[in-house]
Amino acid sequence: MATKPKAQIPHERLRLAGMIGGGVAAFVVVMGIVLRTTGDAKLRDLTEAQAIPTVAVALPGTKPLNATLNLPGRLEAYSRAPIYARVSGYLKSWKVDIGAKVKAGDLLAEIEAPDLDQQLLQARADLTNAQAASKLSAATLARRKTLLASNFVSQQEIDERSADLASKEAQVNSQQANVERLEALASYKNVTSPFDGIVTERNTDVGALINGGTGSGAAMFVVSDASKLRLYVNVPQSYLPAIKIGATAAVTVPEYVGRTFPAVIESSAQSVEVGSGTTRMQLAIANPGGELRPGAYADVKLTLDNTVQPLSIPASALIFNASGLRVATVTPDDKILFKTVTIARDLGREIEIATGLSPDDRIVVTPLDGIADGDKVRIAGTPPGKESATPKTGEKTSEKVSPVKAE
Repeated sequence: MATKPKAQIPHERLRLAGMIGGGVAAFVVVMGIVLRTTGDAKLRDLTEAQAIPTVAVALPGTKPLNATLNLPGRLEAYSRAPIYARVSGYLKSWKVDIGAKVKAGDLLAEIEAPDLDQQLLQARADLTNAQAASKLSAATLARRKTLLASNFVSQQEIDERSADLASKEAQVNSQQANVERLEALASYKNVTSPFDGIVTERNTDVGALINGGTGSGAAMFVVSDASKLRLYVNVPQSYLPAIKIGATAAVTVPEYVGRTFPAVIESSAQSVEVGSGTTRMQLAIANPGGELRPGAYADVKLTLDNTVQPLSIPASALIFNASGLRVATVTPDDKILFKTVTIARDLGREIEIATGLSPDDRIVVTPLDGIADGDKVRIAGTPPGKESATPKTGEKTSEKVSPVKAE
């Protein structure tokens, strides 16, 4: 049986197939190169984007004008007198105890001073002796003067008798002054109140040895006038221009929850303590009912007379190192710029800034370790390659970043 001859493929078809195959191969090669180049570019962009640190920013918060300042204070009696003994001896009796209301001149205690009593008796006896000697000298001089006309006595003797009389009279005056001194001292055996008030301390008892005139150690009594109180507060230096003498303040104490007491700023120390950077101010509080007590703690709310709104930032934004106290800000071209600031008030999580910032500064909420001036950063929540948006006042991004360490 005869076989059929195979059909031959035309050369044109073979050429076309070869061209198509070569085109496909070239397309695959080109696509591979393009995809690899694109991948490398994306990887490079991603690497560069990851190299730029991401930070969370916020604008400084603003407080309303006529803001208030809360400070701790201590109440003290407007008049307070520690009572010490003027004479030495033993306490014979005491008449009042702590909490007793007394008037000026009321007897507080009696002191038994036998040594002083004996000194007074001796001084009176010396005065009597000096007075007798003075009388004798005066009588002798008078008799000698009657004999002067008959030349029975000389003028020299008259002059001597006159000088003797003057000496005796001086001794009388000296002894009289000594008696009055001891009598005045003996009057201090009765310890009295110097003014109307309340006995807030009694540190003695019957039979106690009293050392007079020293003014050291514990006072026998302390009398305080609590009808009006003084209140002392230490005001930070940056707030001094906003607090005026004569302004009013609201005072609260723990024992009267929800109740306030008005106070008036009376005076200022007019100097700043180096250690604390504060100035001591005195306020006066009327206390006719005796509800407030000397020595008590009080919270004072002062109204500030501000003309500039204070700025506040998170406490985590502060950087303290060898360069001082600074805050990292982000410029419009997303670069770091450090600014030196001063603190007006530390509120814990929030810090009020006195100088160094403006309301439109973008504050880095939590600066990164090793960040420096001029470093490029990306604002948290902003896609790479897009311009960052300025947050609203007090608003911050939610990106978590590691806290900075103080150097």
